Amino acid sequence: MKVLVIGGGAREHALCWKIARSPLVDRLYCAPGNGGTTEVAGNLDIPQQGLRELYKYAKQEKGV
Repeated sequence: MKVLVIGGGAREHALCWKIARSPLVDRLYCAPGNGGTTEVAGNLDIPQQGLRELYKYAKQEKGV
């Protein structure tokens, strides 16, 4: 399963840290993420307010 966490704060880092440990997760992304999330997820250069861009990215990744 692919997971996208939206945000860039400490809460998002904690969520990514825990989600990354799930055996059900194949890929984990965080948008926009932060320095800590890079250790457990792929950070995306998409602002959390960029709903159209986030939707477009998620739709594109669904097919991959």
